[in-house]
Amino acid sequence: MNAPLRRVGVVAMVLFGLLFVNLNFVQWHKASEYRTSQYNGRVQVAEYDRQRGVIQVSGNPAAKSVGTDDTLKYLRQYPYKAAYAHVVGFKPVNGTPTGLEYIENEFLAGTSDQLFADRLRDLWSNEKSPGGNVVTTLSQRAQDTAYRELVNNNNDAKVGAVVALDPVTGAILSMVSIPSYDPNPLVSHDTTAASAAYDKLAADPSQPLLNRAISETYAPGSIFKVIDSAAALERGYTVNTPIPAGPTYQAPGTSHVIRNAAPSICPESQVTLIEALTESCNTGFAQLGVQLGPEALTETATDFGYYDNDLRIGQLGKDNGLPVAQSQTGKLTTDSGGPDQPIIAQTAIGQANNRITALQAAMIASAVANGGVQMQPYLVEQLLGPDLTPYEQAAAHRKTLRTACTPAVAKSLQSMMESVVDNGTGKKAQISGYDVGGKTGTAQNAAGAKDHGWFIGYAMKDDRPLVAVAVVLANAGSGGSSEAARIGGLVMKAAIADRGGK
Repeated sequence: MNAPLRRVGVVAMVLFGLLFVNLNFVQWHKASEYRTSQYNGRVQVAEYDRQRGVIQVSGNPAAKSVGTDDTLKYLRQYPYKAAYAHVVGFKPVNGTPTGLEYIENEFLAGTSDQLFADRLRDLWSNEKSPGGNVVTTLSQRAQDTAYRELVNNNNDAKVGAVVALDPVTGAILSMVSIPSYDPNPLVSHDTTAASAAYDKLAADPSQPLLNRAISETYAPGSIFKVIDSAAALERGYTVNTPIPAGPTYQAPGTSHVIRNAAPSICPESQVTLIEALTESCNTGFAQLGVQLGPEALTETATDFGYYDNDLRIGQLGKDNGLPVAQSQTGKLTTDSGGPDQPIIAQTAIGQANNRITALQAAMIASAVANGGVQMQPYLVEQLLGPDLTPYEQAAAHRKTLRTACTPAVAKSLQSMMESVVDNGTGKKAQISGYDVGGKTGTAQNAAGAKDHGWFIGYAMKDDRPLVAVAVVLANAGSGGSSEAARIGGLVMKAAIADRGGK
């Protein structure tokens, strides 16, 4: 063989060798990626060949799959549309699921190891069993009430969130965020139309896809005074301990003057701790915060759940839940390490760099109602097989997340928060026949922006905590906290009614 032919032969052998290596790389190293790719049409057809399981709310389907005449046999439907969108989520043909559709994807799709026996039976029957079903903790009455009242709030606030919890178990009874969206167009089998619908939502400056109940933090305003009060009570104060007040307060080192919401609020030089919370005395709590110092405020806030960077909500016993944004007070010391008194004074009244999620705010009220014990919040009550065989049950995995305060401190906080609802700024949250405690909050924003309105609270019967709630109305303006209290009371009342008043 002459030299040119040898060279051609060598080149051909090298090319065949490279092709062989590439084929093996694809077959052995990339096969799984290609097999499971959302763009693999065979995968899509196979996935939609099995009816996806139901996501239930109070026994009714909040997500279900119905038969079609398409290549994809089943179409996902969300009967309650925007009211449940952020919790239930959506499962698109292309792309990643969200919400409960994401965290329980394998069980709903029928591919979970827990459903292996069902798939094994399918081999003998030559049929495909549906996926598993997810029973949520949500109270349909509470969820519907929260969404309706948020959307139609009397302050015309366009952004807000509600979270309601069972203080004893940690079950999430309601979680609503506005603005919301209809997930149905996002799961259309017309993937071009579905992508266009998603892109429109993603480009919307109001961010309707964002679950503000867990992913957005807000200045808490006066609801943080519950933390101030807990810090004081843990350090020897009682509900009747006098604290400095007055019409104005100027912290050392600043020209900024803190005032109360109205001249009639605690103009005296001193008020008791319970009077200060009932009237929502800014000057009193600003001075109390400075007296307590940065360590006390940060420590107590952390005890109630601030700075928890690992909080997730979903199924108890698993770590694949929806992540919750971290709440934080912000830095309370100077660069030299001493107390930054102007910042502490502002932080104590829920301003400066103090930020909290609606879920964390509800957890504070929940801990107070539950004797100082804060339970792990969760969304999945039970998993059911295709034939409704029970699998996982939340009752077997409920756990204490932390002890926020002592039972004695919790009892004192209850008396203070109930005074707020009975005699102070939270009267609109009252529920006949129940002991309701709460705290309103007004949080100032950047110059020109309307204030946020807050309410956190709980309802009890015969010393038994039934429900806790947090409501935030972003940029609600004047009267926003009163409107938040009204909504909070209605949501708690609905949650109680869904349990037969118990």
